[in-house]
Amino acid sequence: MSNDISVDYLVVGGGPAGLQAGYFLERAGRNYLIVESGDAPGSFFTRFPRHRKLISINKVHTGWDDPELRLRNDWNSLLSEERSPLFTHYTPRYFPAADDMLRYLADFAATHRLAVRYGTRITRITRPDDFVAEDRHGNRYLAKRLIVATGVSRPYIPPIEGAELAERYDTVPVDPAGFTGQRVLIVGRGNSAFETADNLVETAAVIHVAGPGSLRLAWRTHFVGHLRAVNNNFLDTYQLKSQNAVLDGHIQRIRRDEDGSYRVSVSFDRVAEVVKEIRYDRVILATGFRFDASVFAEECRPELTIKDRFPAQTDAWESPNVPDLYFAGTITQVRDFKKSTSGFIHGFRYGVRALHRILEFRYHGVPWPRRPLEKSGDVIAGAADAVVARVNSSSALWQQFAFLGDALVVGPDGEVRYHEEIPVDHLHRAVAGGVLGEVDHYYTVTLEYGADHDQVDPFDVSVPRLPQSDTGGLDARYLHPVIRRFRAGRLLDEHHMTENLENEWDDETVHRAPLLAYLRDRTGAGDTVPGTADRT
Repeated sequence: MSNDISVDYLVVGGGPAGLQAGYFLERAGRNYLIVESGDAPGSFFTRFPRHRKLISINKVHTGWDDPELRLRNDWNSLLSEERSPLFTHYTPRYFPAADDMLRYLADFAATHRLAVRYGTRITRITRPDDFVAEDRHGNRYLAKRLIVATGVSRPYIPPIEGAELAERYDTVPVDPAGFTGQRVLIVGRGNSAFETADNLVETAAVIHVAGPGSLRLAWRTHFVGHLRAVNNNFLDTYQLKSQNAVLDGHIQRIRRDEDGSYRVSVSFDRVAEVVKEIRYDRVILATGFRFDASVFAEECRPELTIKDRFPAQTDAWESPNVPDLYFAGTITQVRDFKKSTSGFIHGFRYGVRALHRILEFRYHGVPWPRRPLEKSGDVIAGAADAVVARVNSSSALWQQFAFLGDALVVGPDGEVRYHEEIPVDHLHRAVAGGVLGEVDHYYTVTLEYGADHDQVDPFDVSVPRLPQSDTGGLDARYLHPVIRRFRAGRLLDEHHMTENLENEWDDETVHRAPLLAYLRDRTGAGDTVPGTADRT
């Protein structure tokens, strides 16, 4: 006999994003439940990464006492008002073990007494009226709103003839002894592919890592999902002629010989050969994962995007074709794909907080948190001070660069209000919808890299920097604060604060005075010529 449980919010997935959503729902006193397929939080980390080392930074010793600043180098802790527990207390390792994450998530859920139902794998979701999620035991969970935080769990099998003959990253044995003396092809050029290659360097005779296009390095692009230095030791073995290679090209066909070896046809992108057939003893697919929408019935199945890898999402992380269906966690990277950090804990933890604030306003009438700036003194100077304080301390603006922004709102009566951490794309809709009250014009405050920041010479890791005394930051390429003024969603002008080697934008002459002058000139000023923007 089935049991029906009714809630206002059902969170599917008890990993970092699901627990983060549950924390905010619990704190707000909402009627919610988290359902998790595993017997403990974060079952993903029981299997991945396969070689058990996370590539998320865990910098324990920062020299800072400010807990907000410390989060800039703590990529694993979830957010809480209590600032406890913190992942940095679990291990001193800069790249921690996956098992440390499992211990941390279990303690986070227990400490905050989150409502989680473990061993609950959802097998079907329908929507006759409210959402109805059924588990494998026949229990039903009825919810007005659904937050899906299941990550990308379905292996992607590329359209290669014979791909089914290859081993997969998620199931291939990880003991390097089993590859001794063998020729190995790894299809894919992301971190999972290079992590696998690094693991086999001491035992395999030959390792080739293959994929199309240019290899993107995280230190160059500032996107942490591109190849990380911790996984790229394999490049040394390639460039120093140690029998290994990175193949730039497409795998056309995989076939088995009678002796059990593989014959793989490779179409090269950058050499004279059109197609070359190469023999291997093992072929491994490390071609990534995608969102699994198979549990959704047709009437509530979300649209997919980016080659069907992720669910499509509005600027409020809502499905565009299924109202009241929201997404959290790594699947929200569709909103800043390969640009910022929504695909990772240190990015989506702030996204989940912003999503919660959106839900609080939409369904419960709770306004976005704000703080008015005092009218009795110099309100413009107060606004400049607020901006300087935030860019020098905020971990959200730091981690979600160019994606999350603070809003400095000027009302028709001259009142100036400060709202923190709003998705920039959503902010303009929020202003138009009255979420931030009456608005004459408003400013966004973000941290951003400069134009062409990812075009650095790959053999020179140094980015040309502006002089530290330069008072105009327009040409900055490194991370720096950007303030833009809008009216009714239209960009009027913008101001760039000069970059700083230690990311301290508080010099009176270089940073604060130019910002204050910009705000004094613009606050209360009319629009610039339509279609133009004054940049400083």
